[in-house]
Amino acid sequence: MKNKINLLYACLMFSMNGIAQNEIIPLWQGLVPNQKITKEVEQIVTKDIVIVSNVQKPTIEVYLPSKNNANGQAVLVFPGGGYGILAYDWEGTDIAKYLNSKGIAGIVVKYRLPNSKSLTERHTAPLQDAQRAMRLVRSNATKWNIDADKIGIIGFSAGGHLASTLGTHYKDTIYKSTDEIDKFSARPDFMALLYPVITFTDTVDMHKGSRNNLLGDLASNEKLNTYFSNELQVTEDTPPTFLVHATDDKAVPVENSLLFYKALKAKNVPVAMHIYPKGGHGFSLALRNKHLSLWSSQLTDWMATLE
Repeated sequence: MKNKINLLYACLMFSMNGIAQNEIIPLWQGLVPNQKITKEVEQIVTKDIVIVSNVQKPTIEVYLPSKNNANGQAVLVFPGGGYGILAYDWEGTDIAKYLNSKGIAGIVVKYRLPNSKSLTERHTAPLQDAQRAMRLVRSNATKWNIDADKIGIIGFSAGGHLASTLGTHYKDTIYKSTDEIDKFSARPDFMALLYPVITFTDTVDMHKGSRNNLLGDLASNEKLNTYFSNELQVTEDTPPTFLVHATDDKAVPVENSLLFYKALKAKNVPVAMHIYPKGGHGFSLALRNKHLSLWSSQLTDWMATLE
């Protein structure tokens, strides 16, 4: 009898653990495009935040609200880190968990970083992973209780640059189709950009670290700088956008968001922008700043208005 009780308890704990666990899924099956085999090893360092570098196997980490709370929306989360590292919990999993509390699926994208020696072409890898992540999520929409037409993105700092690059370059063919998943659209239905890097051509307001990390030896290439200056890539089909920035941001000047806002407005793309007087750079949920922390509820309020 005691053995049966122990077995029942073990099964119950296994079941409860299964419910509590989030799902991590590789973006690519088999060989990863634009990647060669090296001895480079992915690194995860936990200090005040979890820092991921040298990403070798890009993934999505899926956080789902309960079905009774789910509103059908999903958001892919792109952590920042200057295209050198990923602030994986600070601007990733913490954001996904917050979204879950609002009935929204949060899906953290662990994308390849351009300084990896495993890449064949450095500057295309993050966007390849971003496009693939959107297609992978859309292909699983029914399984994850998500509306396939309500899948957006959120990006922070350099992750905001990648998000805005996806929002303006979702149609670009940057890798060969690998399977049925690649038949799905890579277009986000909306995007939120937090203190984003936007421009690579405006030398006064440009975040040189992000540009140099993404482009490497090609950082002076005018064509690539224009391509990745996303304020220059906005069209009428660019997704509705929510922008957040602090005026006193010394790392990524607020003008990055202003440039993108003006470009969206010029193309009649719906856009909301919240500029705070103080906050600096990299504030994530800003839970220790009562005023600044309002951005997250303002975001979900805005998302509720989307058709």
